[in-house]
Amino acid sequence: TDYKHRAAKVKDCVKLTPRNIRRIVWLPPSCAYRLVAEGKDLYWWHPLVSGDPETVHLAGVSVRGRVGASEEAVRDEELEDRIVHWPLRLTRAAKRKTKVG
Repeated sequence: TDYKHRAAKVKDCVKLTPRNIRRIVWLPPSCAYRLVAEGKDLYWWHPLVSGDPETVHLAGVSVRGRVGASEEAVRDEELEDRIVHWPLRLTRAAKRKTKVG
């Protein structure tokens, strides 16, 4: 990914700030920005904690296997049909303070 240049590549990219983070209600409960704003620790599987980008997949909290096409491959009129509904609660395994096993 090109996180540094995301705003130039995605025109409607939302800039998250300490001021607006609490008002953005669609952020999932696992969102690192949301957790930090709420004074909570990041989960064990977050790459900034684990040092391994694969832990999000091990915890079952990534989009891997849930998204069938990129935004660029889907026509605008088909976008609504592709909406993925994320659970509002994390699994027990994902909520653990440390990795088990």
